Amino acid sequence: MKILIVGYFTETSKATIARYFPEGWDIVIVPPGEEMLQHIEDCQVLIPEHVKVDHSLLSRAAKLKLVQTGAGYDNVDIAACTELGIWAANAAGVNAQAVAEHVMALILSYHKNIPFLDAFMKNKIDPHQLNYTGSELAGKTIGIIGFGAIGKKVAEFCRVFDMEVLAYARSAVVQADGFVQMTDFDTLISTSDIVSVHIPLNQQTKQLINKAVFQKMKPTSLFINTARGGIVNESDLIAALKNRDIAGACLDVFEVEPLPVDSELRNLRNVILTPHTAGMPDGLKLHKKRYDFFVNNSKRVGSGEEPVSKLNQV
Repeated sequence: MKILIVGYFTETSKATIARYFPEGWDIVIVPPGEEMLQHIEDCQVLIPEHVKVDHSLLSRAAKLKLVQTGAGYDNVDIAACTELGIWAANAAGVNAQAVAEHVMALILSYHKNIPFLDAFMKNKIDPHQLNYTGSELAGKTIGIIGFGAIGKKVAEFCRVFDMEVLAYARSAVVQADGFVQMTDFDTLISTSDIVSVHIPLNQQTKQLINKAVFQKMKPTSLFINTARGGIVNESDLIAALKNRDIAGACLDVFEVEPLPVDSELRNLRNVILTPHTAGMPDGLKLHKKRYDFFVNNSKRVGSGEEPVSKLNQV
C-alpha cells in the first residue's frame, strides 16, 4: 500500500514516521509541490498537512481510497471526496490528552510567568531586581468554547486546580459533568478569567473571535487558542493585546502557518507562542496514538472496510 504524507518534516522525522508503518508499505513524505503531484496519482491513502485537498487535487488521484486527517479537517473538501468515491476520515479525540496537557502548560507558564523567570535566571540579572506579577489558578474561571474530547479533558484538568469551569457548545445534546456549567457564548466570554478555544474551523466559526468578542472579555483575561488560527481575527487579537482589552494570549495556531517571521505577535511581551505542536508532544512529529489510528484506518480501507471516524459515506 502506498501512503502519501504531505507536510513539512525534518529528515529525522521522515525516517521515524516511515518506520512506524508496516514493513513493505510504500511511505512517501513530501512537502506540497510538484513532487506531491507526482505521487498523488498512485497512492491509496493521503495524509495531508499544510495543503488544501480540493477537487482539483483529488481528480489526479486515480487510486486514492482514503483522505486521513488528524483531528481537524478544514483543509479537506469532503463533498469532493464523496463525489469522487473517496473516503474521508479524521482522528477525532486521538490527540485530546496531548492538546489538553499543552493548554495546561500554557496556562501555568503564563500565570506563573515561567518565560520571564527563565530569561531572568539565564540572563544573570541581579536577584534583588526581580519584579514580576503572577497568580494562583484556584478560584479562577475558565471558559471553554467547544466541549468535545479536548474541551472535556481541559475541564477535568482545571477541576484538579480548583478552578470554576464554564463551557459553551453549539450542540444542544452535549452532556457535561456536574462540575461544569454549560452557558451561552456571551456569558462565557464576559465572565471568564481564561478563555480557551476548542472548536473546528468551518464557515460558522471562521473569525468567530474578533474585536467585538475581545471587547466583551475582562481586561485581566487570558485568551488561548490551540484549535485553528482561522477561528480568530488575528489583527483584532493583536490590537486587543496592544490596547490591553485583554491581558494576554497563548497561541499554538495562526491564520498563516508557519507564523511569518515579521508577525507582530512575536514582539508582544504578553503573548506565549508555540509552533502548532499541541497535538504532537514528540518533537519528531510522531504522536504514537495518531499514527496507530492512521495505520489501522489504512488497513481497513485496504481490505474494503469503512474507516473509523468517517466524515462521509462512499
